[in-house]
Amino acid sequence: MDKPKVGLVTFGDERDDMWEKVFKNLAEPRHAKLRDHLQTQPIELISFDAVARTRNDIDGQIDKLRAAYVDVMIAHTPCWTSPNLVIHGVQRLDMPVILMTSKDMATHGMVGFFGAGGAMHQAGIEHIRIRDDVGSPSMTAKLMPFVKAAAAANALKGEVFGLFGGRSLGIDTGSIDPIQWRRLFGIDVEHIDQLEIIRRAELLLEEETERVDKMIAWLEEHMKTVAYNDLVLTREKLAYQCACYLATKDIIEEKGLGFVAIKCMPDLSNNYVPQCISAALLPGPYDADGEKPNISMGCEADCDNALTMEIMKHLTGGMPTLFGDLSHIDDEDNVLYLPNCGAQSTWFASRSDDFKENLKQVELRPSVRPGGGATVYFRSAPGPITLARLYRWSGEYRMAIIPGQVIELSQEKLDAFIEARGAHQLPTAFVKVSTDIEAIIDEFGSNHIAGVAKDIEQELVQFCKMKGITPVVMK
Repeated sequence: MDKPKVGLVTFGDERDDMWEKVFKNLAEPRHAKLRDHLQTQPIELISFDAVARTRNDIDGQIDKLRAAYVDVMIAHTPCWTSPNLVIHGVQRLDMPVILMTSKDMATHGMVGFFGAGGAMHQAGIEHIRIRDDVGSPSMTAKLMPFVKAAAAANALKGEVFGLFGGRSLGIDTGSIDPIQWRRLFGIDVEHIDQLEIIRRAELLLEEETERVDKMIAWLEEHMKTVAYNDLVLTREKLAYQCACYLATKDIIEEKGLGFVAIKCMPDLSNNYVPQCISAALLPGPYDADGEKPNISMGCEADCDNALTMEIMKHLTGGMPTLFGDLSHIDDEDNVLYLPNCGAQSTWFASRSDDFKENLKQVELRPSVRPGGGATVYFRSAPGPITLARLYRWSGEYRMAIIPGQVIELSQEKLDAFIEARGAHQLPTAFVKVSTDIEAIIDEFGSNHIAGVAKDIEQELVQFCKMKGITPVVMK
């Protein structure tokens, strides 16, 4: 994934006499120090040698930032500067903005900082403020989540979301208003019939059998088990599921889709095959053809969960994402049980960069769905996770954010869960959280939830603020 593009403009006093007598020798070294520090961060920095002091200076630098397609602007006021000039630059670029100064008592930087910040609030320009020493951990802790959030918001603009089918199993929280998405996120929603997957899959089974055979051979070689039987999980059924995955990949590539959701149940899961191979492999970085981009996928046509996964993917530089049902809560141990109806991204089986390490923990078991085929079974490997979910409250978006830790259940608890579920065994993540369980019960807005194996609480909060979404942090 590309690094966030950050544009730096350092503003100086436009008065020639005060600049030469006082502020030049204070501002220029601080500008250089900030540039040097930012170049050590995981960003692509676009900056300039000179401090911008006049409207012409500012216009020239801002226009170059616009041409570079920056994600966010740092408006740096190391010394006094006229607040209207800062506003001029900020409005000309019209991107998320960080107003920054230092704690140095010698520079009058705080005066320019508060003058510009107050004017931005008067003009309705949202921003964050950082008053800190260059290179301090606290500066980076505030800077980077905002930068990543701005880059994620920018990455969504112009993306195309592929919605295969319509509402599944009456799940209203999976349905969306496409125009609301276009207005809030800049995303185009492309509706595609599920039968296009079936049509192409059947053509693959007739005309490109070598592609399907390659997929099956790869699964058979690297999975822990492929539990074929004569009734449900036959080689023919697995071939059909693999062909559906390849067909979906082809559609994604041809239509330039950034992320997708597939209805699947009950139409495909009852009468053809469930789309579990797609759910297992699309949101991960590999398949039989080698490395590939992660494609966030929502099961049961859950658009908002797919979008939550896509936001998480962008915030983490492209990490795989988890899709699960909020299916059970162990109140005694504060553990959320998050299975999915037939698959989750296999990356979570071991969290390894080596696909073989992940797949050797994964079983293909006979599906309980009427269409037959495979359920992709495993238990998620322990490690940190951030859970989140976009949902609507009277039409307005909120986002639940739940930091947690994927754990291994005790054998006693696992046995009880397996016995309770009987034949209906599904891939599951067991997530220990510190939040008050009643807060989840009272607030959470869907039966589905998304996750990523990294602490991105602050990044999600900043993203929500940029988009006018209410963040609901549960911890």
